[in-house]
This record gives sequence, C-alpha cells and structure tokens, in this order.
Amino acid sequence: METSLHWHRTSIIKDLSFFLLVLESLLLFLSLPNCCFAQLKRDYYRDSCPNVESIVRNAVEKKLQETFVTAPATLRLFFHDCFIQGCDASVILASPSGDAEKDAPDDLSLAGDGFDTVIRAKAAVDSVPGCKNNVSCADILALATRDVIVLSGGPNYDVELGRRDGRQSTKASVDHHLPLANFSYKNLEDMFASHGLSQVDLIALSGAHTIGFSHCSQFSKRIYDFSNKSSIDPTLDQEYARQLQQACPRNVDPRIAVPMDPTTPLKFDNEFYKNLLQGKALLASDQALLATRKSRRVVTAFASNSSLFEQVFVASITRLGRVGVKTGNQGEIRRDCRMVN
Repeated sequence: METSLHWHRTSIIKDLSFFLLVLESLLLFLSLPNCCFAQLKRDYYRDSCPNVESIVRNAVEKKLQETFVTAPATLRLFFHDCFIQGCDASVILASPSGDAEKDAPDDLSLAGDGFDTVIRAKAAVDSVPGCKNNVSCADILALATRDVIVLSGGPNYDVELGRRDGRQSTKASVDHHLPLANFSYKNLEDMFASHGLSQVDLIALSGAHTIGFSHCSQFSKRIYDFSNKSSIDPTLDQEYARQLQQACPRNVDPRIAVPMDPTTPLKFDNEFYKNLLQGKALLASDQALLATRKSRRVVTAFASNSSLFEQVFVASITRLGRVGVKTGNQGEIRRDCRMVN
C-alpha cells in the first residue's frame, strides 16, 4: 500500500512539473523579440484613438445581446483570418466576382454574425472624432475576439495592436491552410507548426470549441458510417452518439448545427477537455488530441485545472495574433473592412 501511494505521489509531482514547464515555456516565448510582431504594442492607439478598446467592447456587447452566435462566429473568423494570410482581416474582404477568401468552400460556413461584429465595431470606432480611419479592421477583429471570449465567461487579456489590413484576398489562398474536421493529430501538428505554433498551442486553441457549433456533415461519418466493423466511431460515448443521431438524422437539413460542447455550450470554460476525456468530442480532429501520450497529458491537465487552461490559452491566442501580421508601411487601414481603399 505504501509503495502504491509513493508511486501515486511521484506521478502527481511529475505531471505537475511537466505542466509548469509547459506554462513557463509558453510565457517565456511571449517575451522573446520577433521581427514579425516587434511593432505590435498593447497601447498602440494611445494617442490616435485612446478609447478604442471600450468602443469596440460596447459594440461587441450589443451584438452579443442580439445573438450568442456572435461569440463563436467572431472567434472562428479570427482563426480563419490568421491561418490563411496572417492576421490582416483579408477574410472580411468581399469580391464582386465571388473570388475572395470568404467565398472559398472552407470559409462558406463562417457565420455572418462574425463579419457583422467587426463591421459594426469599425463603424462605432470611426464615429468617434479623432479615431476615424485610424484603427485597422485587423486590430478590431483581434479586440472583438478577446471581447467575445470575456463576455462568454473566459479570461481577459491585453491585446497587442498595430496590425495593418491586407489588400489581397482570393479563394486559392485558402486551399490547404485550414484544419479539417477529419484531420489526424499529425495533420494538425504540422499545420500549426507551419504557423510557428506548438503542440501545446494546438491543444489550447482547440479549447475555443467550448463555444463553437458544427454542422452535421462535419461529423456524420462518426455516427453512421464509421467503418465496416462499426457504424458508430467506438471512441464516441454511445449515449452521446445516439443524441447526435437524434439531432442529425440522415439527410438532415445541411444548415443544422449542434454545439461542440454539449455540457456548457454558451460558456467559455474547460468543459471541452472534460468532454473529450469522456468520449464526447464532436469532431474526429478533436478526438485526435488524445492520440499521443504527451497530448493526452496536456488535455488531462486542462480538464482538471481551468486556471492553467486559461493561462495557456491566453499565451497561445496571443501567439496566434502575431501570425503573418503586417505592420508599418505594409498593408493599409481600410475605410471599409469589406473592400480595399
């Protein structure tokens, strides 16, 4: 019995040391200088639009009061924008010929509420004397993303600002740049690494699915046609699978979507990881987060420690917000987020 307790204590100490090391490494990375985001500053608009954060927060809050879809839609819009051509709001650009990023098949599922949130916040900022045409759509999207997280019960954090808006947006630029619902862990790891993001970033940022929704088509194979041996993915909790079949019958309306977190779908918390460990991951790509010993340990840590998850998530989304940013003389500050100047 004493030997068993000693082993258990040793295991806990090892796990705690591992997770503290993970957190320390992420926070250290945030402090390192980098040519791509060196010009981003938390007080970038101190002189040109000092109240920009409160202006954006008020606009986001009003939009969120109209529909909660605002939260996951804005958060997902930020992810898609940063992964395609860097965080430059190019995903918001429209094309008369239907050849913009937003028209690509992988972006068609982006909810209009995310776009509307940024457009409304931009209008609110530009209505303030001195702020007009001084704040980029890319920065407004980054701020709005932080705000929907906070307003949904998630952690507050300072947003680095100073991004410029991109001028290019094409369907072709989206190809092979976004993670898919059927991705393996290796697929996900490689894609995140291509943006300078670590495995821990991957797992932490996947936690955004705590307030997300997914169309039935993205996981229907897991509940109906998984393999020759089983119609239902055996990694799925069977009761949860039956609930999904009720919500998503065969030949369901393609517009139907279900929460990715069946427990607290309207709250930004760590329930996503608890669900994952219970076989209640909606997407195969989420289930894949348990594929390796290291990834499972990180998932388990986030499931058992909400404070740890929040700290690492903040570090990871800050790193995401630096991906491919345009600063200084690059890009522009769009007068209308939907079109170049």
